[in-house]
Amino acid sequence: MNSTEQRLPTHLFLAKLGKTILRPGGKEATNRILEACQLHEDSHVLEVATNTGATAIHIAKAYNAKVSGIDINKEAVQKAKEIIIRENVQHLVQIQQGNATQLPFDDATFDVVINEAMLTMLPQELKEQALAEYRRVLKPGGILATHDLVVKASSEESVTDEIEALRNVIVVKAQPLSKQHWQTLVENTGFKPVDVHTGELHLVSLVGLIRDEGLDGLIRIIENARKNSDDEQYFLEIIEHFDHARHHFGHITIIAKKQG
Repeated sequence: MNSTEQRLPTHLFLAKLGKTILRPGGKEATNRILEACQLHEDSHVLEVATNTGATAIHIAKAYNAKVSGIDINKEAVQKAKEIIIRENVQHLVQIQQGNATQLPFDDATFDVVINEAMLTMLPQELKEQALAEYRRVLKPGGILATHDLVVKASSEESVTDEIEALRNVIVVKAQPLSKQHWQTLVENTGFKPVDVHTGELHLVSLVGLIRDEGLDGLIRIIENARKNSDDEQYFLEIIEHFDHARHHFGHITIIAKKQG
């Protein structure tokens, strides 16, 4: 069996198996924030942590909006570019490699910034840096739409062991926050939350997998995992852990406006 050091982080591993929706609240939560953004054909959207471009492509097709995207992972960016061409939306979607804490865009460029399942992966200082960058590149009154992992308890200190267990499984030093701490973080970095919603953790639940990937997609993921015994073991560990983790963690979506 692979050691933790040899394993891919969970989001990259699941993407390798063919999972396209890599968000704690699944497609349902993503659609919630997209609807709240009131996108249209004149919108210019920045998506941070695009992975292979599923959300960016959906925005282009559903709203005919222009999307710029960045992801820190070179392989994900290359895969996204291939899918964008295959889906024939390259006139609307452009994705490049980049870092959320040093965005390669001018001030006041975007109407909307969308960021899903990434801020949790950063320590507090870098969370603040990323949000400061989102605010910088948004136009006055622009919208921030986030979707991330939330601690169900009132404080992170009450689930310290569960957070450490999560880090060991996903191979990332994640730091999810409580609902109140997510709101405070957003407010302290120059945004006014206008809608905050919490819900269950659906990343690898059976219901979530079928809803996000469809039955055929779920079968494909399982078949890909079973091609290698280490991959199959890791996949089963992820499912087992997240089945337990849903008692302590959920998902949160926040829609906020740039202040000032």
